[in-house]
Amino acid sequence: MKKVLFLGLLFASFCASAKEKIRVACVGNSVTYGMGVENREQNAYPVVLQRLLGDQYDVQNFGHSGSTLLNRGHRPYTKVDEYRKALDFKADWVIIHLGLNDTDPRNWPNYSDDFIGDYRALINSFRAVNPKAKVWICAMTPIFHRHRRFQTGTRDWHEAIQKRIRQIAATADVGLIDLHTPLYAHPELLPDALHPNVEGAAMIAKTVYSAITGDFGGLKPSPMYGNGMVLQRGDSIPLHGTANAGDVVDVTFNGVSLTTKTNADGRWRVVFPSVEAGGPYRLEFSLSPQPPLQKERGREFSRTKASRKKQSPSPFGEGRGGAVLFDSVYVGEVWLCSGQSNMEFQLRRSSTAEEDVALFPQSAASRLLHLCNMAPIYSTDNDNWPAAVCDSVNQLKYLKKPVWERATAENIRNFSAIAYHMGRVLADSLQVPVGIICNAVGGSTTESWIDRRTLEWKLPNILTDWYFGDYGQPWARERALKNIAQVVNVEKDGKSTPDLNKTRQQRHPYEPCYMFEAGILPLDHFRIKGVAWYQGESNAHNIELHEQLFRLLRDSWSAYFGRRSLPFHFVQLSGLNRPSWPAFRDSQLRLNRGNGLHSGMVVSHDHGDSLDVHPRNKRPIGERLARLALHKNYDYRKLVSQSPRPVGIDIHEGCVRIAFSGLNDANRGLHPASGDRIIGFEVAGKDGIFHPAEARVDENLLLVLLTCPEVKEPVEVRYAWQPFTRANLVNGAGLPVSTFKYRVSKRKEPWVWD
Repeated sequence: MKKVLFLGLLFASFCASAKEKIRVACVGNSVTYGMGVENREQNAYPVVLQRLLGDQYDVQNFGHSGSTLLNRGHRPYTKVDEYRKALDFKADWVIIHLGLNDTDPRNWPNYSDDFIGDYRALINSFRAVNPKAKVWICAMTPIFHRHRRFQTGTRDWHEAIQKRIRQIAATADVGLIDLHTPLYAHPELLPDALHPNVEGAAMIAKTVYSAITGDFGGLKPSPMYGNGMVLQRGDSIPLHGTANAGDVVDVTFNGVSLTTKTNADGRWRVVFPSVEAGGPYRLEFSLSPQPPLQKERGREFSRTKASRKKQSPSPFGEGRGGAVLFDSVYVGEVWLCSGQSNMEFQLRRSSTAEEDVALFPQSAASRLLHLCNMAPIYSTDNDNWPAAVCDSVNQLKYLKKPVWERATAENIRNFSAIAYHMGRVLADSLQVPVGIICNAVGGSTTESWIDRRTLEWKLPNILTDWYFGDYGQPWARERALKNIAQVVNVEKDGKSTPDLNKTRQQRHPYEPCYMFEAGILPLDHFRIKGVAWYQGESNAHNIELHEQLFRLLRDSWSAYFGRRSLPFHFVQLSGLNRPSWPAFRDSQLRLNRGNGLHSGMVVSHDHGDSLDVHPRNKRPIGERLARLALHKNYDYRKLVSQSPRPVGIDIHEGCVRIAFSGLNDANRGLHPASGDRIIGFEVAGKDGIFHPAEARVDENLLLVLLTCPEVKEPVEVRYAWQPFTRANLVNGAGLPVSTFKYRVSKRKEPWVWD
């Protein structure tokens, strides 16, 4: 009898325990079901979510492949068995992820007007069976460019549906879980462009876990913050980070304290008033004491870390704890220096390295310059990467994490030579702390630095099989395939060749979007003054394409950093024996015309090397970038910052006359940089054949006059039109005239295109 009583009590206890579990229903389509996930019974996202939440929860998978949200769609979710089972489950918490299949041309074009009503009806149906049910709806996982209908409607309809989902979340008293953003930088996790693999399903589960528990890993200021950092001075100083949902965060900076509360996404942000340039300042982040436990649905429930730990260990660990202190923060000027190998080129390899290091202790840089060196962890040399490296690259772990440090004679050796010299001159001129962030990567392409959304909407074809297509420069594509060969190559007909599907799932720093995702997103919207860019060598094969990409790059970064007129200074390619480079340099000159009033271009062909793509004398290039910044961004109006550029070409009394801009009292004196003869001008007639021309500067030093006996009626003029050029015309400040090609004007007076 006692034994029966004991078993009865045990059973009653078990039933009570089971009854106390929070029932979680995962409602959705094939992504929820786990299609494409190896061993879905163990790895589909609802199963992983169950493991994350622990035994106090009962998570059930009610996903059905191919289901539409639309009731008049080709396979409505409300008509499948899983929907009826989900209602019978009477869930306490409901997570709905639907909409992907509504992008089918059978659905959205015909029934888009039904979407909001149908979604709200679905939400209400779960509330009808459990009036206390809490519902979250999900911003959909991505559909990537490889989807067969991406450019024929899917891309556009996917975005339209996302907007409707956010509208519903704002008006229907439901939570919103963003499943799009975490996966958007990882197309390799969706091998068929639609269904996440095991790793992608785990990412979804972790995202859902955070949203429904409020566990975002504790207090974490932006990863860009640290001792030695420089904050951009200006009208205000924004600071941000994450913490658990509902946490109250106290931020104290320079003796001023601000308090804020995290939102449902675990994000917080405060904005301090402007602070005088200088430092070191003290910056502290801390959490206010949590409120007492609240009761929900008749059981104790709280989103505090303490209560969650009783349920299951957080997948984020313990975060950074309750307080984070940085006691050496500075305020001044911050510049991002980026591009490919000539920007990455380290000071220790430059021709002036020993002199630069020796002079460093006497320079303002020794006390004012701060460096954040996000150098590549793996080189893109001509060799095969091990599988472990390829895996790290796929995880976007290609650059070193951002760590700030004061410039020293030792650490400047391993920093970008150009970025160092730019920062050195700015520190000396401005006499305020200067922060230089460098994340340049040798060989990287322009397209690799542009965000995915921009390319999806402005140039989507470049995303399609970039490794094997015609968009990427052949050298860049071949080098990328060489690096990843160990992972993607298979033996076929006695030869080792790349497997298309494996290649699609392997990332590389040269492919479109990669460096934006691995090198710009980690900056976490850190406020900067402007950008110094030196890149183009890996895109010089296709001038017309680069012109599109450069404009997209500039717009992409302006949008990311939240500044429409973000200063964007760039370096024109130098001299090298590559046939396309003269025309490419001319294209860059024309691109500079549309680059904005606060931006400019540095001419560098006078420091080129006919045999080496990496000229070793970097000091003048960094100094010229600093000149541009001082003149255009710091109001040093009398400083000569730009090379003269032609603004008018015509014929007068048998001579071709070229008028140049940028010549004033402080900048008079066009002259050959070496010798007494101007080198580099050519003219052509109607036949298009160019001949060398004799050049001289007229008496007022504002015009160059050309004569060429072989050309009776000049039609075109070009200058420095050799891959490696010895053209030598400079202004009074020693800044060289750019490579250019222009037609001769028929007007009697020089024309102006500024």
